[in-house]
Amino acid sequence: MTRIISGRAGSLTLEVPDAGTRPTSDRVRESLFGALESADAIRGAAVLDLYAGSGALGLEAMSRGAARADLVEKAPRAASAVQRNAVRVGKAIARDGPIAVHRTSAAGYLHVPRGPYDLVFVDPPYDLPEHELTAVLELLVPALSENAIVVVERAKRSPEPALPTGLIADRSKSYGDTTLWWAVAEG
Repeated sequence: MTRIISGRAGSLTLEVPDAGTRPTSDRVRESLFGALESADAIRGAAVLDLYAGSGALGLEAMSRGAARADLVEKAPRAASAVQRNAVRVGKAIARDGPIAVHRTSAAGYLHVPRGPYDLVFVDPPYDLPEHELTAVLELLVPALSENAIVVVERAKRSPEPALPTGLIADRSKSYGDTTLWWAVAEG
């Protein structure tokens, strides 16, 4: 069961598509959001959740005080689940409109000028080829605010993401078979 961990929509359960997604575990999200809150990176942030799956990362940020979120998911069934989750979280946090769901690929979304985003989650399928991840990160750079935080979730066995000019590696942390890679937009 996937749920919102904390904030105004805390404990709200989220619909997870029955196939084709790999939700970030509660343990990983709890650690990630604890670190983001310690860095004061959530409250008032413009958030982008690429490869949204159920939308758990972007919606958790909204529950904890982000100003707005764009959730991007191309798989039709997953995008429908994200939309339903976004409506439920929007009602729970008593704000209407700051959560937008986009049914398109991450690269397709970023081909149009967007942003600026302060906090970005990039959680592609673990089997996404590294060159495709690199291409998405390159497209992302112009959409980032100064000092934006980008968190990339990959399988522990995956290599460190190749960061394009404009992103600086910050740190990484592994949780079981998952590794979170943090980067910061150059100021």
